[in-house]
Amino acid sequence: MSNPQHSGAQVAAKVTQMSTPAREIRFAALHHPAFRAYFITTALAMMGDNIEHVISYWVMFEVFHSPALGGFAILSHWLPFLFFSVYFGALADRFDTRRIIQLSMLLFMGVSIAWGVLFLLGTIHVWQAVVLLMLHGMAGVLWGPASQLLIHHLVGDDHLQSAVRLSSTSRMLGVLLGPAVGGGLMLAFGSAAGLIINGLVYLPLVLWLWKAPYQPPQRARSQPARHDVGLAGMVSLLKGMRANHVLFSMIALAGVSSFFIGSGLTPQMPEFAHDLGTGEAGVRYSVLLGANAAGAVAGGVILEGRGLLPASPRSAIVLCLLWCISIAGFAAVSNYSIAVVLMVISGFLNLTFASMAQTLVQMHSPAPIRGRMIGLYNLSVNGLRAFSGVTVGVLGALIGIHWSVVVSAMALAASCFGLLAFTLRPR
Repeated sequence: MSNPQHSGAQVAAKVTQMSTPAREIRFAALHHPAFRAYFITTALAMMGDNIEHVISYWVMFEVFHSPALGGFAILSHWLPFLFFSVYFGALADRFDTRRIIQLSMLLFMGVSIAWGVLFLLGTIHVWQAVVLLMLHGMAGVLWGPASQLLIHHLVGDDHLQSAVRLSSTSRMLGVLLGPAVGGGLMLAFGSAAGLIINGLVYLPLVLWLWKAPYQPPQRARSQPARHDVGLAGMVSLLKGMRANHVLFSMIALAGVSSFFIGSGLTPQMPEFAHDLGTGEAGVRYSVLLGANAAGAVAGGVILEGRGLLPASPRSAIVLCLLWCISIAGFAAVSNYSIAVVLMVISGFLNLTFASMAQTLVQMHSPAPIRGRMIGLYNLSVNGLRAFSGVTVGVLGALIGIHWSVVVSAMALAASCFGLLAFTLRPR
């Protein structure tokens, strides 16, 4: 690995050079034709991912009525990020990222069509559901590092933050539209046919990637050791990361935000809706569910339209602190309208600090091992979400869900203050 201080100085100079033009150009990444195509096809694929969740989870509930299977669905979605992110990041370092993404899309397509066929034939068994849920989780973790490397190749350093922010916006747009489109497919064609049709949603991205622009991976001067993607390799990455305050603080920020809050709030939303007087169904409950995604989409559009908030570690940490306040406020209020506003604000803040952190990790990672560093970031930001069910859900069973969210937000805020102090230390 190259000298961390020398690499850090070079990257800092690049960041300084890139910041001015990136702020002056609105929707900077969309000025690249290749990224525009990838943005549209990826948004479709992300919507397909959420359509599958909506329909398959609904039918699983109708067929099995198994809370345990529902819990396994959450674990199978996030635990692969914990165990395989660095491995698949190493694959992205060594092989054609386009083909890796195509493989992940084919897995998504196969899983969605398999759900549809099994539901259509009425032969679905628990073991089949378990296998499909695991394959879906593996497809997600395979997609992540390769996608992040590809957008870096498509737009370069200058517009990387714009590309990351727009990619995050398209993901949240999929979260926002997926339930509506999935519900429409179920009503129009039935759940089985809807899932089979959904398999075709991934096809535009698969086809575009055949001839997409591509930059071969940069090879290290010395070949990496055979164990560089195992436990020893992960330890080596962590040791090398300590000398770079930006890499360490941003990967740590992603990890603590996922560990303490992460996805733990979403499964508890019915209880919050009930306490706010909306019940567990209806338009008001749907608005509460979609407010976070709507805030993220609005944030991406506003920030890109104005070229605001260039990436910096301190800005990312401060925005995460504000996110903690919005989450704690949501848990504490008893007024429905205020709760919706706070959910919109939290979505805006979450997208902003998360896209900053990802941009900085990609910018400061040495090119030959960038995929592995992105894998380590994905392990932190996605893999640790599996434990947010403990920090929010299990603690909520002991002290009440409102108090558990407040306590988790306070613990995250304390961690942010520690990271802020770390970034202020002399380098």
